Amino acid sequence: MCPTVCNVKAGVCGMSSKIIATASDDMMTVDVVIESDCPMVQKMSPIEKVNPYDAIAQPFNGSVIYDKASQCIRHTACPVPCGIVKCIEAESGMGLKRSVSIDFE
Repeated sequence: MCPTVCNVKAGVCGMSSKIIATASDDMMTVDVVIESDCPMVQKMSPIEKVNPYDAIAQPFNGSVIYDKASQCIRHTACPVPCGIVKCIEAESGMGLKRSVSIDFE
């Protein structure tokens, strides 16, 4: 199985992040590597042996991804943590690979 890759363009800051999620052979954990222009986001990488349920099936305040993001990223509106969760969700087979967007009118 090939890793799932997501690219996040954060917006006005101009920072881009590439999220690479790779499931274990038994699909019970996912490893995440992040390549980013943002030094705060880069501090999140790597995230190893994430149980997908701990990343996507918890409230925001119980998510291992949002917990790590709160330790590394100072900008609450940063879309990268959401991108990490979506990438884990798709890689673990718990969600479809569909793009998301936030667009202003």
